[in-house]
Amino acid sequence: MLEEKIYPADNNLSYSTHFMDFKGSSIPSSMKKLVVTKLSQNFRDAVALQTVPVPTPGDGDLLVRNRFVGINASDINYSAGRYDPSVKPPFDAGFEGIGEVVGLGLSASARYTIGDTVAYFADGTVPVPAVKPEFLTLLLSGATAYIAMKRLGDLVKGETVLVTAAAGGTGQFAVQFAKQAGCHVVGTCSSNEKAGFLKTIGCDRPINYTSEDLSTTLRKEYPQGLDVVYESIGGRMFDMAVNNLANEGRLIVIGFISVYQTATGVPTVKGGTLPMKLLQKSASVRGFFLPHFLSDYKEAMGSMMQMFAKGKLVCEVDCGDMAPEGRFMGLESVFRAVDYMYAGKNVGKVVVEVTPPSLDSKLWFALMGMHWNSQTNLMYVCTMKGTMKIQNLMYVCTLK
Repeated sequence: MLEEKIYPADNNLSYSTHFMDFKGSSIPSSMKKLVVTKLSQNFRDAVALQTVPVPTPGDGDLLVRNRFVGINASDINYSAGRYDPSVKPPFDAGFEGIGEVVGLGLSASARYTIGDTVAYFADGTVPVPAVKPEFLTLLLSGATAYIAMKRLGDLVKGETVLVTAAAGGTGQFAVQFAKQAGCHVVGTCSSNEKAGFLKTIGCDRPINYTSEDLSTTLRKEYPQGLDVVYESIGGRMFDMAVNNLANEGRLIVIGFISVYQTATGVPTVKGGTLPMKLLQKSASVRGFFLPHFLSDYKEAMGSMMQMFAKGKLVCEVDCGDMAPEGRFMGLESVFRAVDYMYAGKNVGKVVVEVTPPSLDSKLWFALMGMHWNSQTNLMYVCTMKGTMKIQNLMYVCTLK
């Protein structure tokens, strides 16, 4: 039951002031957030860490104390202004997070209460049973693989499926969903460690392209070609995928990370020969962009949550524990996490822990040998109407 706080009459106060400060959670007056101050594909040049007032949630908003935020390849596309050229700096950076509700508006209280745990991204909030980073992996990375494979893959038992960047945030899910469909799964990766991980999630043939030639291996071991390719790298990898498609093969393009850090972000494709190659094999290239498939999102999340609860879905998280400077802790480590992902070091989804648990925070700091500072336990207000941005520790969500 919510504890109602009485405030002096003030027409400028939101209804949400009645539902704040869960169990003495010490909501600070200010917080940090990441802001795109200039358009650039260089994330460090484009984005600045700023201190701003903690926003007050409106009538339909949730105020969420961020615990974890997800790192995505498209963070660079967003900071470069490639998704919506009409949006000019400054604007907030990022896409997704997970945490506890510590404040909410009157209308929002019909669906949520103080203390609820939620994950959020641009197009909505998702109630989750616990603030675990594994749930964060499902919002964009898992949903992309689930919906793309279901809607565009047309998977048939016994087919051969290639997943590029298979040990990455979304690749790990594409491998598992293809395997669940009864397919033979091939996965590309850049290290023996990643190849070992891929075997644990059902990949039949991991290929470490740093130690063996990918094209040679595919031609030798899969002479009939690839029925489905889940492709996120672009460039030479895209060309290789096209050249190795089977008759009636389907190539699903979910991205082309190899060129995101270039000035244009546009891949070079041998378009002159592409129509002929597709025609000769009755093959197809299919693009997938998650915002175009939001009608499938609820079913996808529900199915994945059930699979995870039953132990039938691995949601690998990489919080940088093996990174040279250690675990990604605090909002400032987002920069390091982006570099880490683009260096291809991650196994699974890259996640940053921005704050310790909201309850017993002082004890947590003491156990970690850290000095408590109320400004460290920050928050973020998430507005869910329109394009979302991943921000700092507290986030205000406007419910639809």
